[in-house]
Amino acid sequence: MSKIKVLLVEDDAFWRSRLSRDLGAEADIEVVGTATDREEAVAVLRRSEADVVLLDVNLTENNLDGLEAAREINRLSTQQRPIRIVMLTSIDEEDVIIRSFQNGATNYMTKSSCEDILKAIRDAYSGRSAIHPDAAPVLVREMQLSVLTPMEKEVYKWREKGLSKNQIAEKLFKSVNTIKSQLKSIRNKLRTDDRQDE
Repeated sequence: MSKIKVLLVEDDAFWRSRLSRDLGAEADIEVVGTATDREEAVAVLRRSEADVVLLDVNLTENNLDGLEAAREINRLSTQQRPIRIVMLTSIDEEDVIIRSFQNGATNYMTKSSCEDILKAIRDAYSGRSAIHPDAAPVLVREMQLSVLTPMEKEVYKWREKGLSKNQIAEKLFKSVNTIKSQLKSIRNKLRTDDRQDE
């Protein structure tokens, strides 16, 4: 049986060591390399094969360079040699989760859920899109909001943050009537509770 080849891209020495040890103990998984930044990850992938890349979002300080790394790794993936990317990070911000999938991630999970990493690796290798519960609600909501126009999404975002119609109008330089109209359109498209916009 051929092993699942994993590249671990993580700048934190503790996590690199722990994940390398845990993954190396699995009979069907082989860690073929580790990298601490985007450039090193791409270099390792160019000289050795990996089926799955475990990728942190923040590789240097807090600049989300793992997102760019995901995009570059995804470019190296081909039909003959698919490379699946599983984001493993401490960040649970919605926009980061969405951008990770946009940049080619197969799955996304937080380090607090690292006990699920073996299943995520095996699912990714098998081509199964088993989205982890850390990311699934964000993706479901993003799909639901896809019916909204960009301006409606902006209004929706501010409404979700608790701003009133007047505050949203002021923030977006729109009239209150325009915001009322957009909230009504949002409500109709999403079939939300009428009372929230009263």
